[in-house]
Amino acid sequence: MKKRVKKHLPNAITCANLFSGCIGIVFAFQDNLIVAAYAIFLSSIFDFFDGLASRVLNSYSFIGKDLDSLADMVSFGVLPSVIIYELFLKAHQIDNVSHFLNFAAFLIPVFSALRLAKFNNDTRQSDSFIGLPTPANAILIASLPLIMQQYEDLANYILNPYVLTVLVLVMCALLVSEIPLMSLKFKNRDFNKNIFRYLLLLFSAILILFFKFVAVPVVIFIYITLSLIQFKFTNDKVPG
Repeated sequence: MKKRVKKHLPNAITCANLFSGCIGIVFAFQDNLIVAAYAIFLSSIFDFFDGLASRVLNSYSFIGKDLDSLADMVSFGVLPSVIIYELFLKAHQIDNVSHFLNFAAFLIPVFSALRLAKFNNDTRQSDSFIGLPTPANAILIASLPLIMQQYEDLANYILNPYVLTVLVLVMCALLVSEIPLMSLKFKNRDFNKNIFRYLLLLFSAILILFFKFVAVPVVIFIYITLSLIQFKFTNDKVPG
């Protein structure tokens, strides 16, 4: 019984990630973007704990790795793209352009798929990331409807087709970029070796405490910045 739990628990958590993502897609297409956004956050929690469970239980498997990518594709690729698509529909429509421009939202799952395939086959990403992880991209997108709910004045800026288009293009570029980014996996408690991780957690906690969801895009920017600073101090080129 214990062996079965040890073997299947990480995959069960991954399936919960996928289930949450599917439910989020339903709510997103029903224009309930708040629930859809929370579904992404819930999937992110499951995504964190399936990896943790796999490491703690030492139950790594190729099936689990593939299942994780398939779940992430739905929860962090398709679901955020539907949220962006619904935001496009709410935005000011540009005559003879928006009909096609709105579909730019679905570049997100395309580049998310490329990102996940790259991650699964890139040996350089065992201890760090190259390119923005799909959960980070999805969390940023999930924050948009929550920011609009929190600060109505910002809705006019977010619901701008040009802003949304630039956001999609920038995030897609980051997903498949060669930018080295730190992993949040703590292999030990050595402060000097984890100083940038601790700084990220500290800044994130403070910003979210005071500014709530509007802090999420800032946290992602800080994550990228600290990663680049950390990498500059440890190496001068992309790993491998």
